[in-house]
Amino acid sequence: MSKFTITLEEAKNWAKKWRTNPPKDLAYAHLIKGEILSTILAAENVVDVRAYMGIDENGDQKLILVGVDKNGKDLIDANHLIYDKTIWCPPGCDASSPLINL
Repeated sequence: MSKFTITLEEAKNWAKKWRTNPPKDLAYAHLIKGEILSTILAAENVVDVRAYMGIDENGDQKLILVGVDKNGKDLIDANHLIYDKTIWCPPGCDASSPLINL
């Protein structure tokens, strides 16, 4: 199991929190570690990645990442894990980015 994975139960709880009580101050962006994307895309039958919005137990906004097959189906099982550990912005922003300084 990767240091970037979360459980299905955590993912469901986080997504539910986002949908039932979305944050008033939305994140501008999320930094997704290359290692996470590489790991997801390397799994068998994964052709795309889907991101779900969530809020963790600390109230931090999250992207919940899962692999997706050629038919658009989320792959969530023993061979296809659920990933997180993105860094949301703010505070994890590139202050020099023209997409931040609008």
